[in-house]
Amino acid sequence: MSVFLLCKLTENLESDSYRQNIVTATGKGGKKGKAGGEGLMQWDSEREQVLQALVQLFQLDIRSLWSLSLVEEEFISCVTCCCYKLLENPTISHVKSKPTRDCVIHLLGLLIKKYNHLLGAGVKVIQMLQHFEQLSSVFAQAVSVWSTEYGVRAIIGEVIREIGQKSSEELAREGSGVKAFASFLSEVSALVPELMIPNISVLITHLEGESHTMRVAVCEVLGEILVRVLCGDGLDESGRADRDRFFDTLQEHLHDSHSHVRTRVLQVYTRIVNSKALPLCRYSEVMELAVGRLMDKSINVVKSAIQLLAAFIAHNPYSCKLSSADLKKPLEKETAKLRELKEKLEGTAPVAVIKASELWAAMVPELLVTVRKELEPTSEAEKEQQEDEEGGEVEEEKEAEDDRATAVKIAQYLRVNKYRNAVQLSIRAHSSFPESEMFASLSTLTPENMMDTLALIFKGSDDDTSELNQSLPPTPQKEPEKEGEDGELKKQEMLVQYLKDTETFALQVERAISVINTMLYWKTTSVVQEAVQFCVTVCEFSVANSISGVRKMLPLVWSTDAAIKDAVIQAYRRLYLNPQGDTIRMKAQTLVDSLSELMVDASLGTIQCLEEIVQEFFSSGSNLQSTVVQVLWERFTGKRETSSLYKRAAVLLLGMAARAEREVVLGNLDTLCSVALGEKVTEDFLLARDTVITICNITDHVRQSKGAPFRLPQDHQLFSCLTQAVAEGVVMEDPYWQSFMEQAVRLIYFLAESPDQLCSRLLQRSARLLLDQIAEGGEVNKDAGQMQDGSQESNEQGEQVNCVCLAQLLAVCGCVAFWQVSHLERSVSAELRRRRGETEEREEKEKGPAGKAKQTANESTMEEELGLIGASAEDTEAELIRNICETELLAEENLLSAFLPLLVRVCSSPGRYSHPQLTTAACLALSQYMMISPSVCEENIRLMFTVLERSTLPVVRANAIIALGDLTVRFPNILEPWTQNLYARLSDEVPSVRQTAVTVLTQLVLKDVLKVKGQVSEVAVLLIDPDSHINSLALNFFNELATKDNAIYNLLPDIISRLSDPERGMSSEDFNTIMKQLFSYITKERQTESLVEKLCQRFRTAKTERQWCDLAVSLSLLSMCERGFKRLQECWECYSDKLTEPGVYQPLLSITAKLRRGAKAQFKAQVDEFEQRLTAVHTRGLENVESPEMDEENQKAEVSAEKTVTRTPAPTRGRLKSKRGQRKPSVSKCDDSFVTPHKSRKSKKPAVTFSSDEEEDEEDAMMAESETPKVTTPIARTSRRARLRN
Repeated sequence: MSVFLLCKLTENLESDSYRQNIVTATGKGGKKGKAGGEGLMQWDSEREQVLQALVQLFQLDIRSLWSLSLVEEEFISCVTCCCYKLLENPTISHVKSKPTRDCVIHLLGLLIKKYNHLLGAGVKVIQMLQHFEQLSSVFAQAVSVWSTEYGVRAIIGEVIREIGQKSSEELAREGSGVKAFASFLSEVSALVPELMIPNISVLITHLEGESHTMRVAVCEVLGEILVRVLCGDGLDESGRADRDRFFDTLQEHLHDSHSHVRTRVLQVYTRIVNSKALPLCRYSEVMELAVGRLMDKSINVVKSAIQLLAAFIAHNPYSCKLSSADLKKPLEKETAKLRELKEKLEGTAPVAVIKASELWAAMVPELLVTVRKELEPTSEAEKEQQEDEEGGEVEEEKEAEDDRATAVKIAQYLRVNKYRNAVQLSIRAHSSFPESEMFASLSTLTPENMMDTLALIFKGSDDDTSELNQSLPPTPQKEPEKEGEDGELKKQEMLVQYLKDTETFALQVERAISVINTMLYWKTTSVVQEAVQFCVTVCEFSVANSISGVRKMLPLVWSTDAAIKDAVIQAYRRLYLNPQGDTIRMKAQTLVDSLSELMVDASLGTIQCLEEIVQEFFSSGSNLQSTVVQVLWERFTGKRETSSLYKRAAVLLLGMAARAEREVVLGNLDTLCSVALGEKVTEDFLLARDTVITICNITDHVRQSKGAPFRLPQDHQLFSCLTQAVAEGVVMEDPYWQSFMEQAVRLIYFLAESPDQLCSRLLQRSARLLLDQIAEGGEVNKDAGQMQDGSQESNEQGEQVNCVCLAQLLAVCGCVAFWQVSHLERSVSAELRRRRGETEEREEKEKGPAGKAKQTANESTMEEELGLIGASAEDTEAELIRNICETELLAEENLLSAFLPLLVRVCSSPGRYSHPQLTTAACLALSQYMMISPSVCEENIRLMFTVLERSTLPVVRANAIIALGDLTVRFPNILEPWTQNLYARLSDEVPSVRQTAVTVLTQLVLKDVLKVKGQVSEVAVLLIDPDSHINSLALNFFNELATKDNAIYNLLPDIISRLSDPERGMSSEDFNTIMKQLFSYITKERQTESLVEKLCQRFRTAKTERQWCDLAVSLSLLSMCERGFKRLQECWECYSDKLTEPGVYQPLLSITAKLRRGAKAQFKAQVDEFEQRLTAVHTRGLENVESPEMDEENQKAEVSAEKTVTRTPAPTRGRLKSKRGQRKPSVSKCDDSFVTPHKSRKSKKPAVTFSSDEEEDEEDAMMAESETPKVTTPIARTSRRARLRN
């Protein structure tokens, strides 16, 4: 009774505390709440004591209190109900409830073990898991304790059997507790995996069920068993069979229909690989499956596959360096060695030793037949014949002198299967040696006696075996050397197999790398992070092509996503900035070696990205910084012998360090000049170029520092070295001089005081050296043209100049012109602003407190006036810069003006000046001159577009596109009429020109420099370009354009009209491919509805069947919604007369098939009705189909019934024209902007020829005036003052 009262009191108090928890959580709190809280705290402290008292009670032997020593079930049930009531508390799984939870588990364990509560506990566990999902971890712990500490292992079987008997339909129902069951199974397998094996067959059935949650749980159970039980080499046959069966099951579910299952199976395999529990024979198979999962549609599956592949590489049993290229030679070598061993052993292969008794047993049946046949009586004729046949043999047998020799002869006959000869010789031997013991039994000639004699002779008696065997031919025996060779063969076979497996594994890893490298630029951050970690792992294991992924992820340091940027920086820090070594010196050398290796053959973009990471290293205050800088200077100066590539890498790394600390380079300018820019500069212009780039990192332009500009005097050693190197290089033919020259001129304008004077002297010196070369009668180039110009530098008639040297001089002129403009607009303008700011600050200080008080009184007015004054000052400065560019830079006294006529002459006379390098340099220099002022641009723009269209050199056309793109940004009003000519280069026959054109136009359009018009259809054509890179650029263009509001939506009708134009001749397959991509950007219902109407109206103006078909295909590619379908029905008149064409009917029919999927009954009926109308008109023609659903159409059909006949090709066109003419007013109701206008008769445009023959008039090589487009849409520029006023 006491126990009953205690249990009931416990249940009531637990219920009250649960209710109090709910009230306290939802109420605002008061006196009652506080009192309830105090009572609750008291019960929390008493609950554990009550449970401990019950545990102590049931640990005693209380069975004697009942008759027959059987405890009543009601008594046990009372206590168990109390325990389960306590487990219903939502907080029972929390950490603070651990004492209560442990007491309940131990109390139930006692009841199960001593008082027959096993079945009841199993049923109760299942019931409570169904209703209380949070109890999965509690019951998992409980079952583990009951089975291990209390020895009740049957409880696991009971619970798992109940779960296994749940049907798929029952688990699919909501509230079935499937999540709790799955969590319970996973946690139990983690606690007692060995006890799950006997019951696993019950759970395997759920792998075929519909519940993916249960499939995940079963796969996790299998994984735990494989990791913790069925692993290692000590498994018996049954264990290995179970292991293989479980692995097969897991591999099957790598292709499960549910992505969550595939993800968890991959995670299970990752744990197996990390635990080194995967058998070696399954590595290749699972690796192949993991690589396949990289193509999965689910992001989570892809992430898990990457993690599994990284685990494979990190824990691979093959090699610490996985390179298929490095493994190829060792594999070939060891395979050849194995082949030689096999050939050697085959040549001296031992004969198997077979005992005489075994040979005798094999020959007995056949020998017995021969003996019986020989002992049978024969006729006299047969005897004579046998004697004749045996005559020759008897002569040989007579040579035997004794019975032993005869016995050896008989044994030899038996060995070579001459049984008849052996029998006959035995008969004769008996007559020859009657006293011999061997033949004594033949006194009575019977088959049995003959067989005994032959057996005695062949096998020998125990005494005579050794002696007889000595007389018999020797049988080859296995020698110890042979056994050693067999062991060596087995070792070689194992080695070859190991190398093959390693090579296969390395090839699979390399294949995975190529796929994962493409994921580095996915939009999903987590996938990119996993891909970055994988690239780091494969690089650490020296996998072939792993460096490609490391370089490819480098631009991600500029990512706007902080997680991705941090992942890349951490990856490079792990690979390159945390070197291993015993001393700081060794660590620094390792770091420099790894960074230099990365920079060798790296692109300019890669080096720029690497700057960010190296700068971050030098800014971090690492203790390696000074030592690293010292090692870099040693390499650059040659103190440590190294190649020129590593010298260049060292100087570039010094430049990156200078961005963080200027003194690294500034304090060693003399060293840089003497080593790279001194007397030997002409021997290595690449080292000189990289040195100049390094020095540029100390300038204000790169460091973006404020304050007074940092510049060096003109007479500094650096500038004298640079001008001398550039000038001397003009008359040389070094392919790397130009890149050095461009960087040198840039550095002069960035770092020198009065750089225009320095560059003027540079041009004079370069021109004088070239004229001196001409005067000295230098070597005449075959491709050189005659320089006939009246300028000061080239007034010597009749002399010839080297075209390469002239091209280099023109390149210097163009580069100086460009940087002179940049210097004025950036450096000079910034310095004017800085000085103005200082002046204003000085004036403010001079005003003193009185001026400040006055300013406070008129604050609003003064701010406005100051704003206008500031704007006016900025406009004045900008006007000053523009005036200098317009009037002074190309004035007669300026040296730059002397070269402009020469540039124009070279570009306008392609027949005379046909040298490729000269033409390229002149075109580029002319475009740089055109950047100076609008007047120069207007004077030469027609010539530049002539070069763009007529030049036969792809590099010239590509350079012209880039230059014209820059001019479009600088002078948009001048270039706007020529836009069509820029778009025309998208159809250039050379891929490099098309690639340049699409890149330039993408920048211009996306930066709103060019207006987006119908010419974008030329970019759309590049979506099917055979060059994959151009294809991706065009796709990127439309991806970016789609981010602008309604841009693609507004362009689509014009694009469709242009692409479906019969004159273009585009195939229907290409049209469909392009439109499918473009329509994927239309996602709004309103846009879809509007496009349906506009495309339907286009049917009226379309003239050819091909245009009808293209419009119908376009409609079918739209993501049709209910509103769009209604609009399609309303526009029935626009396309109904075209439905007899299969190319129109089939796409429209496909629309109904898409709409029918998942449609409601009412809407589905409308779709079916519309499909019937389509089919009826297609099969019988519009004239013979009645449409009672549309009364207006019926009336019109009845009125015009007499005029309508069955559609035939020729008459239909005439009728259709009249029909469209009658319905012309309805066209005006649609959007006029999307109606294709009729072609107006215009004068024929003069054909543009692409010839550069020398016979043409040199002065007329440019476009005619009539070909020059006129300004149609001027782009107004507003001053800053006007903008501020607005």
